[in-house]
Amino acid sequence: MDNDFKIGQKVKCKKFGSLNHDFVGSIEKIYENSALVKILEYDQEDEVAVNDFHKRAIVRLKSIKRIK
Repeated sequence: MDNDFKIGQKVKCKKFGSLNHDFVGSIEKIYENSALVKILEYDQEDEVAVNDFHKRAIVRLKSIKRIK
């Protein structure tokens, strides 16, 4: 899959799994169809899940949007 994401880029990710809200993060590593995202901004309601994930998540590239 061709993508134009870069490491360090700030992105908005769709909610998934135990996260009830979308979140903002920074790309740490890019895989073939997904990326490792460090979670930077999230809804307080998701704090327990974010801490369980150690503030990182693997997110499908289709669920990521760049923030300008």
